Amino acid sequence: MKVRVAAFGLTLDGYGAGPNQSLENPLGVRGPEMMEWFFPTRTWRAMQGQEGGETGVDDRMAAASFENVGAWILGRNMFGPVRGPWPDESWKGWWGEEPPYHVPAFVLTHHARRPLVMKGGTTFHFVSGSVAEVLARAKSAAAGKDVRIGGGTSTVRQFLEARLVDEMHLAVRPVLFGKGENLFAGLDLDALGYAVAETVPGERATHMIVRRK
Repeated sequence: MKVRVAAFGLTLDGYGAGPNQSLENPLGVRGPEMMEWFFPTRTWRAMQGQEGGETGVDDRMAAASFENVGAWILGRNMFGPVRGPWPDESWKGWWGEEPPYHVPAFVLTHHARRPLVMKGGTTFHFVSGSVAEVLARAKSAAAGKDVRIGGGTSTVRQFLEARLVDEMHLAVRPVLFGKGENLFAGLDLDALGYAVAETVPGERATHMIVRRK
């Protein structure tokens, strides 16, 4: 069992989301530019119920990111734009009736909400507590498979700061944002015991594999 971040789009200057995230801009302004390596792949198109798509290195890395995942952990922003207490339970995520997770997904929040069962095997659990406590719940649900930290940037940072991430796959795009949510701001990954283990050039991104030493 690994705890891993995978297929995490990142700009060359370290941003994992653009500024001003909103209902119209879930990844922030210009955010989709980080994921333009992913959208042409066969893996992405299959997730949308479409045929075709590219089958090169980017697709191989995208497909690998979904292998052997038994549970996900998501930040509140990854689930939706609602902030503060839940006004009701009408918001069910960005993905429609069948989210792409197909396993238990734990959403970090300070505000209680009943579990949300969706089509395709995804159940969203809304959880509070320390990252270590949430990870323990996710590991139990994963039943021996990997736990994938889905993001967003703040959530990944919290698990890195706690040295709970075993492996991180960053898909670095050749774009510069200059502002937004920077993954590396204030983080000393070397001091935390992380090192770059592999570099894989893809068609539209360079895939960096970072592992805990």
